Amino acid sequence: MANPDIPTWSPSQQTELVAGTPPGGGQDRPARILIGILNQQRSFTPPMKLTNIPGRGGGNGWDYLRGCAGDPHKLAISSPTVISNKLLGVSDLDFTDLTPLANLYTEYPIFIVRPDSSLNSADDLLQRLKSDASTVRTAIATAIGNTNHIALARVTAHAGGNVKALAIDVFDSARYAIGHVLEGKAELGVITAASAVPELTAGTLRTIAVSAPKRLGGLFQQAPTWLERGISCDIGMWRGIFAAGNLKPAEIAFWEEALAEATASEEWKAELASKYWTESFETGPNVLASLQREQLLIADALDKLDLLPRTQARATHA
Repeated sequence: MANPDIPTWSPSQQTELVAGTPPGGGQDRPARILIGILNQQRSFTPPMKLTNIPGRGGGNGWDYLRGCAGDPHKLAISSPTVISNKLLGVSDLDFTDLTPLANLYTEYPIFIVRPDSSLNSADDLLQRLKSDASTVRTAIATAIGNTNHIALARVTAHAGGNVKALAIDVFDSARYAIGHVLEGKAELGVITAASAVPELTAGTLRTIAVSAPKRLGGLFQQAPTWLERGISCDIGMWRGIFAAGNLKPAEIAFWEEALAEATASEEWKAELASKYWTESFETGPNVLASLQREQLLIADALDKLDLLPRTQARATHA
């Protein structure tokens, strides 16, 4: 419901939603769904458009949005990489340079292999990581230091393996990482659950474990969680929405209300279920508070796994 104390605002030109991954990637999927619902509910004229700006796990897209400061017609999908990129020195952009509007949902990483892989189970992977982590070449999306990478490193550390020895190939999209595994160029893939549904359905890939608080059900019903193996690895990758920086209260209020309406729709709820996404919608001050908590958690995780530059590590413990 609109706040009567805030003047109303509505778009006066074409609106744009940026996805920092290629078509089919982790940011592209929610962007396309949201655009369809928002165009229908808000009757945008002309319709909201999608712009894919892949690179650096979404960093190129967020840099584009930073250059649109003060323009309420520009939005972008957000993810934890906006935090890890800054901590790792991949980007100088801080999430406070933009306007956090909403958190949408969380999706959890899965550990996938080909059917003929010698990694038949989570225990097989743990043993290999312990013996020589460098022998398990792994494809991840979408950036070094993101949730997928942290999950792999956390499992490796628990197994007693050398995190620094991990052989990792990084791709801008989970679809590219999947292709790398299918082609036999990597033995393991660590990607978000929805990304591999076509291959899992066809039987060309299988899941040996998931990083989630509980089993995901459906295609993943038989895949154990790392928690079941006694490993504290249930982290997921949230997706949200950023607007450009320096927006007025009325502009922020419009988008918060529009996103709340869109995510309350039956179409959105059905998409959550079909993509194995866990609803975590919130707006307002709660979003900023969540990002601040996430920043501390990611910094701590990267530091413990020796992925954080030493200057950042010292700052973390200051």
